Amino acid sequence: MQITAAHLDPALLDLPWELPLEEWPESVLAALPRGISRHVVRFVNLSGRVIAVKEIGEAVAYHEYQLLRDLNRLEAPSVLPSAVITGRKSVDGEELTPALVTEHLQFSLPYRAVFSQSMRPETATRLIDSLAVLLVRLHLLGFYWGDVSLSNTLFRRDADAFSAYLVDAETGELHNTLTRGQRHYDVDLARTNIIGELMDLQAGGLLYEDVDVIRVGNRIEERYHELWEELTAEEVYSDDERWRISNKIKRLNELGFDVGELRMTTGVDGTHISLQPKVVDAGHHHRQIMRLTGLDVQEQQARRMLNDLATYRAVKNMHDQPLELVAHKWLSEVFEPTVRAVPAEMASKLEPAQIFHEILDHRWFLAEKRGHDVPLEEATESYITNILPSRRDEALFLDLDPNDEHSLED
Repeated sequence: MQITAAHLDPALLDLPWELPLEEWPESVLAALPRGISRHVVRFVNLSGRVIAVKEIGEAVAYHEYQLLRDLNRLEAPSVLPSAVITGRKSVDGEELTPALVTEHLQFSLPYRAVFSQSMRPETATRLIDSLAVLLVRLHLLGFYWGDVSLSNTLFRRDADAFSAYLVDAETGELHNTLTRGQRHYDVDLARTNIIGELMDLQAGGLLYEDVDVIRVGNRIEERYHELWEELTAEEVYSDDERWRISNKIKRLNELGFDVGELRMTTGVDGTHISLQPKVVDAGHHHRQIMRLTGLDVQEQQARRMLNDLATYRAVKNMHDQPLELVAHKWLSEVFEPTVRAVPAEMASKLEPAQIFHEILDHRWFLAEKRGHDVPLEEATESYITNILPSRRDEALFLDLDPNDEHSLED
């Protein structure tokens, strides 16, 4: 027997490789949900962690092992390969199918397990959106999948975010760049497979019968193309045009995606930005900003704050610092000084979070009108002078007696 591995765990030698996977004893298996696969797959407890073992042909096993290693070096959302096992023989000397070993992705589930926990129709659309994000990210890396489906994907809830990970790469190919035809074939295949898989869920009673699986399946095509166009549009900014980053984030938000990561690189031709999208659950922004800053604000206010925080982190080149630390600096250097700039006699007109939100809007409006960045301090002063005085005093308005016939008069 031969084991090919970058880092060999000696405990691998203790597994019953002389038995076909279907006959492995329960004592070594981990009780985890398995998705549908054309191969025999088993989850195994090993050295305090869980691995996935898949019986597969030797050439394909080596191909997938190397491809998964390459994808991990490129930081693609995929499982981590551990080893390839070849030369397996039974106690009677019969040759057994080689095996590919991968690390189990913690807290991830196959799509059927997700639907067994929650049969809400919106669950399907969220899975489709996260798969669209995964497919765009893989294509941007030059990865042609060749077998896109829900079955070949694992889904993880990362707090309130939904993330999809490639789990089966045996048909994949890695290129410098993909042709339009390769990308579109992957998307069309995904659409066809997803519709079939959702029909199968309906037949098994795991998805409501009134869900239009054709419409949901078509969504992967729509979402992919929307996201691809937004993320691949060539945009280079000069140093005084960073306000246009807000435009790009806003367009991404309007598509229903959020910014998972924002990076800026500066070259001789200007500033380039890259956005990594993510799919989030309802209430995510409120909970995230509460955790990071302690501010209890509304969902859309929180989303705007998180977008500004992401921009602040990119501009300050603080990618290597913990988000909690960046949030603390943003709170003390950006949010609090802006809110404190509002005169006491106007502070009750709007909630602090709403004032901050409107100042960011006003700053964007001024920058777009002028064609260059506007300092936050200048935008704040302009807002306080020209916009805030006309706002209704909401704190006073809400304190009025609703039974007073004069209370609603201006």
